[in-house]
Amino acid sequence: MFLHRHPRLIPYLLLLPGILFLVVFFLVPMYYLGFTSLQSGDLFAGYQFTWAWDNYRDAFTLYQSHFVRSLKYAGLATLIAFLISYPLAYWIAFRGGRWKNLLLLLVIAPFFVTYLIRTLAWKTILADQGIVVDALRTLHLVGEDGRLLATTTAVVAGITYNYLPFMALPLYVSLEQIDTRLIEAAEDLYASSVRAFLRVTLPLSLPGIFAGTLLTFIPAIGDFINAELLGTPRQLMIGNVIQSQFKEVADYPQAAALSFVLMAGILVLVLLYARAVGSERATRSAA
Repeated sequence: MFLHRHPRLIPYLLLLPGILFLVVFFLVPMYYLGFTSLQSGDLFAGYQFTWAWDNYRDAFTLYQSHFVRSLKYAGLATLIAFLISYPLAYWIAFRGGRWKNLLLLLVIAPFFVTYLIRTLAWKTILADQGIVVDALRTLHLVGEDGRLLATTTAVVAGITYNYLPFMALPLYVSLEQIDTRLIEAAEDLYASSVRAFLRVTLPLSLPGIFAGTLLTFIPAIGDFINAELLGTPRQLMIGNVIQSQFKEVADYPQAAALSFVLMAGILVLVLLYARAVGSERATRSAA
């Protein structure tokens, strides 16, 4: 009876479980993380809330190179994932036919194996005596004493591989929804295949590009597994520093401050990116 009398409350009641979930598992932890980031002390003497803004200053000054390296690795991985995923998603969407479901299953198949196992498998593939390095040595693309493991190439390759489905699936969804009659109409108006792609297909797939790049870049910039297993201390990312500060050094305030700086940096980048090529703008340009 109450809902019949106040039907406008129904949408808010439907949102209530999601709001409670975000409050308990996002806002509350964020509050405690922020509270910890302004503490000072050590594990033995204890931590006290002292408005220790020096933790944020140290995050910028001491670990600037790690932030820059994370940004570079995540950006490269996102770009490479896009260059691989777009042709793949395009072919599945427009040429897959009855094999679409199987091809999509193959794209997401790596998710059936845990992240750690996938990265360890990549470590085996890139091993000094592995088939990949042997083939590159045969082609003289790598010197006899050259290697791929424990290099920047290995770290970026591992990140790209692990997050590739996050790029491919949004691109496929966006491309699959394109009405092929629009492409045929462009070709009927004497547009070449390349021009029809640039003027019709690409603009209509911009929402998928927007979603895919965000879904790939955001987790990639905070990744620490690939740098830990496939790289050396020279390839450590900011995620490795945060993990070390939390679990090994036990400097919880510094780790919390680094986490906040990372989240703030990602938020700024996402807002700038959304302002430049956001989904709403992409939809308008496609129209």
